[in-house]
Amino acid sequence: MKRPLSPSHSPESGLRLVEVTSCPPGPPEQRTKREKKHQSFTLCEVCNIQLNSAAQAQIHYNGKSHQKRLKQLNKGKMPAAQECRQALVKNKHGKAENAFTVGTDNFQRHALLRHVTSGAHRQALAVNREQMAFEARGHAELRSVLKVEVNPAKVAVLTTVYWMAKEEILDEKCSSLLDLQKFNLCQALLASEHSERYHAGSLRDMQAAMAKVLHNEDRHRIKASPFVGLVVDETVDAMEHRSLAVFSTTVSPCSGQTSATFLGSFELLAGEAATVTGKVGEVLRAFGIPAMKLTWLSAHSASLGAERRSGAGTALSSLCPLLTEMHCLSHGSSLLPTHSSLSIEYLQKYETTVDAIYRLYSSPTGESSGLQELWSVLDLCEIDLGSPRAICWTSIFPAVEAIDSSWPTLVLLLENEAERSPVALGLCQELKKFHFVAFTKILLDVLPIFQKLSRFFQIEDFDLSILKPIVSATATTLQAQKGSSGQNLQEFLSAMTEHPRGEREGESRLYYKGVELANCSPGHLQHFEHLKDSYLESVRGSLLDRFPSGVLEAVSSFSAIFNPKCYPQTLEDIGTYGVSELNFLLQAYSQVVVSERAMSDFPLFKRIVFSLSQLSFRDLCVKLVYSSSEMHELFPDFAVLAAIALALPLGSVLAKKISRGRELLKRGRSRCTKDEGLSNLMKIAIDGPAIDEFDFALAIEYYESMRESGFIKTQVK
Repeated sequence: MKRPLSPSHSPESGLRLVEVTSCPPGPPEQRTKREKKHQSFTLCEVCNIQLNSAAQAQIHYNGKSHQKRLKQLNKGKMPAAQECRQALVKNKHGKAENAFTVGTDNFQRHALLRHVTSGAHRQALAVNREQMAFEARGHAELRSVLKVEVNPAKVAVLTTVYWMAKEEILDEKCSSLLDLQKFNLCQALLASEHSERYHAGSLRDMQAAMAKVLHNEDRHRIKASPFVGLVVDETVDAMEHRSLAVFSTTVSPCSGQTSATFLGSFELLAGEAATVTGKVGEVLRAFGIPAMKLTWLSAHSASLGAERRSGAGTALSSLCPLLTEMHCLSHGSSLLPTHSSLSIEYLQKYETTVDAIYRLYSSPTGESSGLQELWSVLDLCEIDLGSPRAICWTSIFPAVEAIDSSWPTLVLLLENEAERSPVALGLCQELKKFHFVAFTKILLDVLPIFQKLSRFFQIEDFDLSILKPIVSATATTLQAQKGSSGQNLQEFLSAMTEHPRGEREGESRLYYKGVELANCSPGHLQHFEHLKDSYLESVRGSLLDRFPSGVLEAVSSFSAIFNPKCYPQTLEDIGTYGVSELNFLLQAYSQVVVSERAMSDFPLFKRIVFSLSQLSFRDLCVKLVYSSSEMHELFPDFAVLAAIALALPLGSVLAKKISRGRELLKRGRSRCTKDEGLSNLMKIAIDGPAIDEFDFALAIEYYESMRESGFIKTQVK
């Protein structure tokens, strides 16, 4: 069995030949005639395989490979240059002199590559498409079909730059990587046919061209999506420079599937909420997002929360009437507020003490060999002690847990070093205080609650029906801990032992794990009760601020209408179900739905959803949004509401992209002097597809156009 190369892809050169997509598959009757004419062999046009016997053909046609390619061909995923193949079969030895067969005397790789990049092949495509374009839309389509000739050497350079961005390879390594490929006899680079424009010095321009290809796809995706959600994530680097990373969530009406996309990273100047509002407005204009399409805005980081309260959300809501602002569910790590937003004095003192302990025992020594948990936390949580930024230790559960478990050992080590080191003496005195140990126990009770909450939000098919109950339950738990302490604090209070009083009347001597605690007077204990209540109330208030009642009501209403598992168990109980929730949504989105029609359709809609009890919330919404489905045509208003629900920024894919963006910003600041260059790198690294799926031909067009325009500007000057 001979297997020639498919003309649509060349693995050796990494070349993607865009022109061949315009050659349609031949009709089945032509294949039948050819097979009758050439009885000595059979050609499978789907797989491009010559079959030498009927038995071999039968085995091939029943095989998985043929069936898979046939399915892909039917879906339009395997275009092939059929005009050239048909002419080749009729002129087996390549003796024909028409435009379709010049250069195709065999199916060998290099001959085929020469052919599909030749002027003859492009001329044939132009002739073939010109008549279709004239009959349909004139000659405008013809210009889009004719592509520039793709030079393998240019593709090789761009492929290297693209791979470097995906793998976070330093830009300075580009020249050495190209030299290495030449040393390994990469034919495309050895040919040296690429112009002097393709060199390591033009790295940023090449990255910009490739990012432009991806952003164009984003614009098409946004244009097709009925509604869009935005996520804005503020980050602050070591030099206190603020950046705003923007992500979008879109819905495809052709399939109903959602996409999460990185739109760019933008530098923020120190200022008010208008700074964030202005940047979001710039993004809306740059990507052509109409104000009526923006339905969700999710923001996280403590400063963004402050800006939201100071008017940024209000300003955007006046521009986008359908906008609902909420905390980003996909990034639960920022659910717990930092000490700067809680305004509790002792938090700063506690974090300073913990930070000093970790820095003092960050590296193992002979005396501190029993503090392995502290060292492992630094690796587990990827904590960089060399960063000038303050570390929020009170929000890192493993760090607090390690301090608690190592507390007796830490006290003994610090006591031994107290005579030689004033720092050790001060830390030892602070660790022995009742406030330090007791507050550590409070953190051990509070942090797991938020960890559990964060895990819920990062589930891919998150059940929105539990959002309101779980937020309410968390707030209730925090409120209950004000009256009756959490488990860890209760165990600590029970484990303390009281010894005979000292010389001063009214002062108790309390011991915990063999260590005498300081500051245990009734006044200190009363002050700690006030500290505990203030901290728990601040955390609870921050949680409720991130999830306002209006947002919880909207999400709960979407779940009640579109989640079949929330429906009553019997059809008899379905009569009045969901009426109040639907009224809430119809009022909130009255500008894009017809309320009377929706209410009239609701009884039938509920009966159909009741019969689809096996579907999840997302599955039902996808079925409604899919433009070719019967439910989409039958219930247009519910299809609109389902599209709004799907645009909600949610899921593990978005969470991973946000985390990836933060990592790239953190590591990339030192490499790029301009935020624009870093944004292009981030775009390729976060959203760039596999190398064999990227359109390098279009990137070459953009790159050369950019270079030519830059050259012209230079000449004019």
